[in-house]
Amino acid sequence: MINEPSVDALVRKLGTEEEPVSRYELCVVVSKRTRQIIEQMQAQGVSELPNKQKELVLACREVMSGKIVGARD
Repeated sequence: MINEPSVDALVRKLGTEEEPVSRYELCVVVSKRTRQIIEQMQAQGVSELPNKQKELVLACREVMSGKIVGARD
């Protein structure tokens, strides 16, 4: 379970005041980024991230830092 950053904080960060995102949209964005991280690790031959960090946590931290934004169709 991810405690930090919280789901509510991630939802606020990913959306805007005018167009908030749903938890479903957050899940889709984070899961896509997690898959990208795993694929990159496999291509580079890396078996785990530094400090035994999980790919999902890294993706969530990237959302919180503003590196990942949701694209609206």
